Amino acid sequence: MLDRLRHRITAATTALATAVAGALLAAGPTGPAHAAAPATIPLTVTNDSGRAGPVYVYTLGTELATGRQGWADANGTFHAWPAGGSPPVPAPDASIAGPAPGRTTTIRIPRLSGRIYFSYGRKLVFRLATGGLVQPAVQNPDDPNHDILFNWSEYTLNGSGLWINSTQVDMFSAPYTVGVRRGDGSTATTGRLRPGGYQGVLDDLRAQPGGWSGLVRTRSDGTVLRVLAPGHGVATGALPASVLDDYIDRVWRKYATDMLTVTPFADRPGTTYHGRVSGGVLHFTDGSGTVVTSFRKPDADSVLGCHKLLDAPNDAVRGPISRTLCAGFNRSTLLTSPHQPDPTSEDFYRDPVTNHYARAIHARTTDGKAYAFAFDDVGNHESLVHDGSPQEARLTLDPFG
Repeated sequence: MLDRLRHRITAATTALATAVAGALLAAGPTGPAHAAAPATIPLTVTNDSGRAGPVYVYTLGTELATGRQGWADANGTFHAWPAGGSPPVPAPDASIAGPAPGRTTTIRIPRLSGRIYFSYGRKLVFRLATGGLVQPAVQNPDDPNHDILFNWSEYTLNGSGLWINSTQVDMFSAPYTVGVRRGDGSTATTGRLRPGGYQGVLDDLRAQPGGWSGLVRTRSDGTVLRVLAPGHGVATGALPASVLDDYIDRVWRKYATDMLTVTPFADRPGTTYHGRVSGGVLHFTDGSGTVVTSFRKPDADSVLGCHKLLDAPNDAVRGPISRTLCAGFNRSTLLTSPHQPDPTSEDFYRDPVTNHYARAIHARTTDGKAYAFAFDDVGNHESLVHDGSPQEARLTLDPFG
């Protein structure tokens, strides 16, 4: 799944006033002409949130047939964005009236790679820059959407079917579940929190020493708006930049004497790389002993964002190794096993120095799945459902319990 589909949003992507939606899921597979997935499918939105007031839904992304960015109306008709400006200019109102509490609304979504936003009480503010759509930047207190309670799902619909996921890569906020009714009539869902799970995540992080409580953001009226992902927390100063230093230092010391073995492809167990720290740099060799890539010791920002010193290009060697390292650091499995990735979720987040944000969320989903950091799909621990001939997509707005 790693090489065929990328359902993630990096911190850098979110902050860019560019064609973000087109970059979200564009790596999804291109389906054959005879594939069963239609041009549009129904999306059923159910409001079980228990919150009063209006809900607004948006379908934004890149039209896969043309590469154009735009939005879809309730009938699934695609509309390309008009030209933007500098400074950015208001985008057309792409909002769709969502269901009232306890009700259901069905719209249609087209073949896009992008996001399904939903907001409570107020419409979101979208603007168009010369480079494309400006997405909400949740880490920016001056963003016009900062005081709005909202969230989003990511999806790709193409000739090979539907992929739809819940995501917490940028923030943990209004709870929701995604699902698909498959071609055979069965259903699959993911992203649902256990009873008390929403409040449990908030309480967990507020009680966690070391600055993790600073990730919880509230409105002036006391409403909790979101929990920033820790990468954004480090970037904004809400979480200390040294939050993972102790663990990173211990990993570097361990592999100065021990060998780290990475097997990045589940379907290619014979492809392995061996890493050892020398001169402060982690060098990986292939089976012939040739150095294929090297990593300087990362900082917390690189680990939590899976970028910078842990950059993961879309290639066959460095990217897959970096993704595996990123998952091992965030899940704190690099000291307990010299063979990565560690497939056993019971081993994750055991070290006191870990990604407590990811730990708190994974512990409170009904299936243990989440997208709490960019490469949470290493080992298939992500909250994603897929079907090749989907009859219906589903989005359920869940209670804030």
